[in-house]
Amino acid sequence: MMKNCNHDNIQLLDPTSDTNKRSEKRRRPAWLTSRGWLTAALAAILGFMPVFDTIHAESYSAKVYASSLNVRSEPAADAKIKGSVKEGSVVTVLDEQYGWMKIQTERLTGWVAGYYLKKVTVNSASSSSSSKPSPSNANNSSVGTVTADSLRIRSGPGTGYEVVGSLKEHNTVTILSSSSGWLKIKTSNGMTGWVSDDYVALSGSSTISGETTSGSSSTHTNWDSLRGKTIVVDAGHGGDDPGTVGSTHGTLEKEINLQTAMYLRDYLRDAGAHVTMTRTKDNERPSLSSRAQLSQSVSADAFISIHYNSSPKKVSGTLTFFYSESGDLNLAQAIENRLGNGVNLKSNGVSFGDFHVLRENSAPATLVELGFLTHPTDESIVRGTSYQKKAAKAIAQGLADYFTP
Repeated sequence: MMKNCNHDNIQLLDPTSDTNKRSEKRRRPAWLTSRGWLTAALAAILGFMPVFDTIHAESYSAKVYASSLNVRSEPAADAKIKGSVKEGSVVTVLDEQYGWMKIQTERLTGWVAGYYLKKVTVNSASSSSSSKPSPSNANNSSVGTVTADSLRIRSGPGTGYEVVGSLKEHNTVTILSSSSGWLKIKTSNGMTGWVSDDYVALSGSSTISGETTSGSSSTHTNWDSLRGKTIVVDAGHGGDDPGTVGSTHGTLEKEINLQTAMYLRDYLRDAGAHVTMTRTKDNERPSLSSRAQLSQSVSADAFISIHYNSSPKKVSGTLTFFYSESGDLNLAQAIENRLGNGVNLKSNGVSFGDFHVLRENSAPATLVELGFLTHPTDESIVRGTSYQKKAAKAIAQGLADYFTP
């Protein structure tokens, strides 16, 4: 029988204390403390572990979605900070190492957390474009709803064009055409202009991550069912509690929990949902009770807790937990069905889990285990940004299925 690491039923102690600290899962070995770059390198030479599995990709442009994003000397949360880039900045991505992106700006080169970047094209990133691009036709949906509090309308498809107006959240617009991440729209009072497609949810179908889908069949996603829903996304562990530590690569669960949760947040917001995160930083560790209580405080329609698993046995794959058969089970099944078909890891189905964040939750809630960090193949796969995005998308699709009548 699979041994799942307990995610709650833990006595929470003062996280600022230097003594009597506990984690919900086994703690990080001392030789991995602070990423241990030199130690890890020596260990690799001695045959204990590989230093890096680096993905070398062609460079591309990306936009920063954080008020101030630290640029570090190495791909690690405790590496030296070389500088920072501001929200809205466009950077060149040179390389990736499991959730960290190596970027280049005019004044510095270094590593940033990848979940604060979103890929853009040169045209959409340009701040001084002088020529009009040839817009392509938008998808079949001709109506969109604004998901941002305030959205600027520009005279052309790029931030370098003049602001000619603005829209508010829930305003509807007619989509005329699209070009490089921008939509040409017409407002209800007849104004035309361009807006970023990041903040417009399309009615009837969606272009999330380039996928055009409609309906509610097993192979399509009714993204429209998520519009207006309030979802709490919980990135498990955090702060001085690393969660599971990967047995082959030393992957910290708390870090990839957060990365995956950020990707899930983006998919849900793109579909028009309202998302509240239990934590948004690596050094945050909310109590289990505060995570569960957040559902009630925001009147959540669903609660999703993101985790990666461990077992003393050679177990692989995904697993989704529920507590209440009347409230949670259908949600867990909808999500696990999508994971089973969308992430290329074995599905272990759904299982009852007596976890605090489920048991004490006022909303339908699930705890999703997205692979075993104690399984060498699983760990190698789930470390990658590609897998985390697939998993996040599958969870978002499962939520859409759950809310589809």
